[in-house]
Amino acid sequence: MSNENTFPTDPSARLHDPALRVFASDNYSGVHPQILTALAAANEGHQGAYGVDDYTHALGGVVEHHFGAGATVFPVFNGTGANVTALQSLLPRWGAVVCAETAHINVDENGAPERVGGMKLLTVPTPDGKLTPELIDREAWGWGDEHRAQPLAVSLTQSTELGTLYSVEELRAITDHAHAKGMRVHADGARLSNAAAALDLPLRDFTTDAGIDILSLGGTKNGIMFGEALVVLDPEDAALADSLKYLRKMNMQLASKMRFISAQLVALYGTGLWLESARHANAMAQRLRAGVESIDGVTPTQATEANAVFARLPKPAADAVREQYKFYDWDEAASEVRWMCSFDTTEDDVDAFVAAIARAMDGR
Repeated sequence: MSNENTFPTDPSARLHDPALRVFASDNYSGVHPQILTALAAANEGHQGAYGVDDYTHALGGVVEHHFGAGATVFPVFNGTGANVTALQSLLPRWGAVVCAETAHINVDENGAPERVGGMKLLTVPTPDGKLTPELIDREAWGWGDEHRAQPLAVSLTQSTELGTLYSVEELRAITDHAHAKGMRVHADGARLSNAAAALDLPLRDFTTDAGIDILSLGGTKNGIMFGEALVVLDPEDAALADSLKYLRKMNMQLASKMRFISAQLVALYGTGLWLESARHANAMAQRLRAGVESIDGVTPTQATEANAVFARLPKPAADAVREQYKFYDWDEAASEVRWMCSFDTTEDDVDAFVAAIARAMDGR
């Protein structure tokens, strides 16, 4: 008699095709082989817990190299935890955050900022996912009014959820404007590496030197297995760094075996791997954009500046392509879809995907 609760001894019998590449998200990609090697090396022997380990110490030096002397790093489990904890550190209990309507903290983090972070999000519509001083001012008002949550922080995403980029000048305009109003600025850098690759700038140029106060530094979307980090960029803001020591624990983001997060981030940012992988993903997105632009009836809707392509694709064609490839609707009513490229997306993957779209548009 078979037991329906048992699994085959060979796990490959119930797993997906390892050769499959999809365009739904860069979260779908595997782990870069160099990261797996770093994890295996970190597994040797014993190390101190809760960040008292050689890898987390080394990560501090890597972060200072990229973001400047005195930048302080706090590894965490995931991006939502990083964003919520960062924003909590900027706000009193009555504080609010101005962000784009499309911001990850508003669209894709359930109610974590509000329910876990205890903050109000003040959202503004944007055509391209990017805030401006003028857009911020739509919600940056009412200070001293006890009936209104106080807008004391701005959160922006680089690169944005729509695959667009802020220039250094645009970031500086935002931070100068926000600081003049007594607001501090958080950057969601889940795809910060893709932004650096596209801008062809060191990380510091459009974070620390652009006036960002605190950064969620991504890794999962660029080839690591798990983990992100918070980076306090102002070395003189000791109170901010001190608050994160306690907030990270309160938010269940303090890893006991932190070395396994830190080792991955060191392997990524302590070498050229972060930039190499991001450049590749961006290049694959450009190849995909060029391919679909030649297909009648497929209309790109946003600039392709990092590793995302947004386009209008008629629903019958989208359904046909989804028989082979997974990807997400962005605005189903407008037939707008999103395609993401990853560090392991190949030219053959892109070309086969474009060919599948072309066949679907021809009705074949």
